[in-house]
Amino acid sequence: MTLFAFTGAIELGLVYGLMALGVFLTFRILDFPDLTVDGSLPLGASVVSVCIIKGVNPYLALIPAMMAGFLAGMITGVLTTKLKILHLLSSILTMTALYSINIRVMGGSPNIALLGKPSVFDPFRSLNLPSYLVYNIVFGVVAVLVVALLIWFLRTEFGQALVATGDNPRMITSLGVNTNFTIIIGVGISNSLVALSGALIAQYQGSADVGMGVGTIVAGLASIVIGETIFGKRRLWTTIISVLLGSIIYRLAIAVALRLKIKGFSFEPSDLNLITASLVVLALVFPLLRESYNNRKRLKSCSK
Repeated sequence: MTLFAFTGAIELGLVYGLMALGVFLTFRILDFPDLTVDGSLPLGASVVSVCIIKGVNPYLALIPAMMAGFLAGMITGVLTTKLKILHLLSSILTMTALYSINIRVMGGSPNIALLGKPSVFDPFRSLNLPSYLVYNIVFGVVAVLVVALLIWFLRTEFGQALVATGDNPRMITSLGVNTNFTIIIGVGISNSLVALSGALIAQYQGSADVGMGVGTIVAGLASIVIGETIFGKRRLWTTIISVLLGSIIYRLAIAVALRLKIKGFSFEPSDLNLITASLVVLALVFPLLRESYNNRKRLKSCSK
């Protein structure tokens, strides 16, 4: 693997790690399968792009992007809790609606270019640093801040109520907690992180596209499963960090797979979904194989 490919994988792992943290919040903490993220990622990208084109500071433009993602998540939460629509179906409905909303936000176009426009990377580029170093600094700082804030948030009273809502909703309801409210806010926060990821990706690649969110949920789940498989799930804060590291490892694995050549066979960029599915299957099966191996090892030691 070349240095360019390696640093590129780290960059993508960090910025998509924000999205994976959002997916982790619903999938693991709230036990809420949320497909809204496939629409909220391009929503964040489209909102930040329009704001930057209209002259808003790139850093300040991240705020309305996150607010838009938060609102999208809240809509999914309301559909589930207030209208009693199955959580999976409510997220699909919101995701479907966001496709049209994203096009409308971008002025009726399926994509919008940001080439030559200000970005969050400009202050660091003025220091004459290499581009790969600039991207890694910005994404790394944002990722560390988000991880720290998420760990702090989940240790607050409301954060603990959020964790309890996913673990045992009946118990936490008996203690007087409004689980509907916690679900709505929790799904909103999740999608605000996904929208933040989309806003940074748009500035990173110089454009926003209505289809850039396709497969987001799968990539997020892959990062979670890989991180938990490699680093374990000992404590909440270590699990959160493992999700971010899992995102980086996932992107590195894809970079390696795309450059792998075996007797004339090689993967193409169009095989990305196949690679992702294979990685998830391997990550899910590995703990079972490891447990089976340990059991056989134990039986052999006992029989001696």
